[in-house]
Amino acid sequence: MRIGELANKTKTRPSTLRYYEERGLLQPPDRTPGGYRSYGEESVARLEFISRARAVGLTLAQTAKILDVRDAGGSPCGHVRDLLDRRLVEIDEQVAQLRLLRASIAELREHAQQTPPETCTPESICQYL
Repeated sequence: MRIGELANKTKTRPSTLRYYEERGLLQPPDRTPGGYRSYGEESVARLEFISRARAVGLTLAQTAKILDVRDAGGSPCGHVRDLLDRRLVEIDEQVAQLRLLRASIAELREHAQQTPPETCTPESICQYL
């Protein structure tokens, strides 16, 4: 299938497919006699994997490493498990930071609720922040 067909099938832009090819995430496809890229069904599965990896927050570099291990004939599952463990820690840290941010904003909002806007001075711009 040509690049446009693959893009439609995987809901990806052709420019993204070319970029993935440049980065080594997508194997260089065969070429037709006219020079067009000709992808096989294995490219669909590979792009679906890349999409799942992106959805859980893995970087393209991390995803490329996983694919490199698989392409070399190894099983990347242990590596993926370690990456997922790290993502869980990162997400827990982000959730904690968001909770602190929410508490801070709620406190500012409570102050804003109790302070009339007329008390703002030109020097303070807005006393709610």
